[in-house]
Amino acid sequence: MVLRLGTRTSALARAQADQVRAALVARHPGLAVELVGIRTTGDRLARGPLAAAGGKGLFVKEIEEALLAGTIDCAVHSMKDVPVRLARGCVIAAVPPRADPRDVLVGGGALAALRPGTRIGTASLRRRAQLLARRRDLAVAMLRGNVDTRLARWRAGEVDCLVLAAAGLARLGVVVPEAQPLGTDELLPAVGQGALALECRADDAHTRALLAAIEDPTAAAAVAAERAFLAALGGDCNTPLAAHATVADGRLRLRAEVLSPDGARRLAAADDAPIAEAEPLGARLAAELVARGAGALLGA
Repeated sequence: MVLRLGTRTSALARAQADQVRAALVARHPGLAVELVGIRTTGDRLARGPLAAAGGKGLFVKEIEEALLAGTIDCAVHSMKDVPVRLARGCVIAAVPPRADPRDVLVGGGALAALRPGTRIGTASLRRRAQLLARRRDLAVAMLRGNVDTRLARWRAGEVDCLVLAAAGLARLGVVVPEAQPLGTDELLPAVGQGALALECRADDAHTRALLAAIEDPTAAAAVAAERAFLAALGGDCNTPLAAHATVADGRLRLRAEVLSPDGARRLAAADDAPIAEAEPLGARLAAELVARGAGALLGA
């Protein structure tokens, strides 16, 4: 049997799928794994905000269609691109070990040390709101494209700095000496950032069993809490929000925040619970922020 992994066609997506293939072969010697590249609507929209075109689900739609059609057996996604509602008949079968969930600032050194008016490139509404919440004197510019494209535009002087995901640079093997990690107290990561989602058909017991062998229970619990927070708020990429869970001594600690698009208003909260209560923890934290007025920010 050949296990067919569906993936976007970008260099980063293929690097992620290659890592999954290697992990599967290591756990299942003799298993043949084939990568199937699928170009998505999101990949074809090179410019402009994703929110205006329908959101990050645009990076998933065609891959889920191939999954349901039987063209592929498993989809490899960046977790932060996966909507909280999957296509009917699909499930997230496994979450492999998570990479560094933090953002990095490329150029300029520390965030606090940037001069007023510094131009920072990002296509993320979350990052834009968070940056402006901490530094209203910065100029945040829309800058889409793959990692290499954004780095090239930064080096060409279109912007002074970039904010990128640490996991993306690491998975591509790209070393940028000017990149400095941003602590989660500076920019709280996006829901699922640094994690991968392995999606398959709900009725495909064989593939689910193969994928389960490479799941990281700690990463899966953390992501479950974050996605439960997102689902309870009804959030999507039109909403600047963040949530990040960590595990220590058998307990999950979840930190979350919701911001207005201009960063002028920010609500934050944190709570913890046993690992087995990951989803109730996310829902509880969302309810707390709603009670404190997050609904007004969500509709801003």
